[in-house]
Amino acid sequence: MKYQYSIVLEETKIELHWSVNNDEIIFDLHAATIGWIALGVSLGNMLVDIGVGWIDVGGIHFQDRYGVNISTTSIDNTTVDWFPLNGTEKRGWTAIQIKRKLDTCDPMDIPIKSGVQILIYAYAGNDPKNDQINFYDSNRGIRALPLLSYISPPDEGKFNGLDYFDYRMTDYVVPLDDHTFYCKIFKAPITKRHVIAVSARKFGNVDEHVLLQYSVLMNNRNRDLLNRVAIYECDPNLITFDDTNLPDGVCSQLIGNPFSACISQIGPLWGEGGDVTVEYPTETGYPMGGDYPTKYYLMHVHYYNPNLIQNLTDSSGLRFYLSRQLRQYDIGYLTLGAESSHLGVTLPPNMDQFILDAYCPGIFTKVCV
Repeated sequence: MKYQYSIVLEETKIELHWSVNNDEIIFDLHAATIGWIALGVSLGNMLVDIGVGWIDVGGIHFQDRYGVNISTTSIDNTTVDWFPLNGTEKRGWTAIQIKRKLDTCDPMDIPIKSGVQILIYAYAGNDPKNDQINFYDSNRGIRALPLLSYISPPDEGKFNGLDYFDYRMTDYVVPLDDHTFYCKIFKAPITKRHVIAVSARKFGNVDEHVLLQYSVLMNNRNRDLLNRVAIYECDPNLITFDDTNLPDGVCSQLIGNPFSACISQIGPLWGEGGDVTVEYPTETGYPMGGDYPTKYYLMHVHYYNPNLIQNLTDSSGLRFYLSRQLRQYDIGYLTLGAESSHLGVTLPPNMDQFILDAYCPGIFTKVCV
């Protein structure tokens, strides 16, 4: 069967193909294992809707499961909405083709809608014993994908020969904490440049460039450790820095709190589940350097180490590829929404009354309230 979309979820390990129409979606999951494999959708850290399958001499075995997270799922005995269509196991790989409706009308299921969907996957080295699935001992991951309208990310090889620069960590020893937020200041290029995904124009005496695209630099063993890498533009009206001693360290411990002067304007970023390579539209570039007002950038890295693994060093960051000449338009970022903090409830001054609306899907209040 020829599919509309394909993606490599883990290099040499697991890949996904799928096709979709107005009513249903067909997945074809391939994993380098002779054990069970699983695929599903999630609403963030809460609620998962997942199908699990494996192959043995009796053919395909399959379970429709749900839960408040991937580690605590149960078999859905109300209705079966994930249907295995075909399955094979050969040369150390297992492949299972699965079908489900976009909206099953089952309260235990998560509808697949337009926009970005959180996709979860897992696989293990052996078939389950007594049909019991242990996600704790499995390899698993997530991707954020628009399942109904996916566009494959570019092959990074297409940018060979272009100038680039990196904003990255340098052998940082990650602390034994659940969450670590690290801030590192970088100076903008001397000459204006354009980035494909972040805009930069010209470095030094090189011809002007546009930043065409950015790519995530990630240690493979730290993939689960790295939660987010974000670039912020530091407001030149609020802060400046000593170029010979640019600050970096755990954000809350930095003197002068540069984070507060840089947080208002976000730039390129990568978050868990996102594509590792992002390319901007052909007529645009993200401006950096030269006469562009922003002279300094803050790289904000969120490490998540719930198992308190010791002796982890990290040099992750972003790589920015530059065009050979400026593009027609500068690109910027627009963020919408309310912050999940005290800053998200802000009242205008001198108001006798002010109504602030907030929304929460009913499926969350069923679990949390």
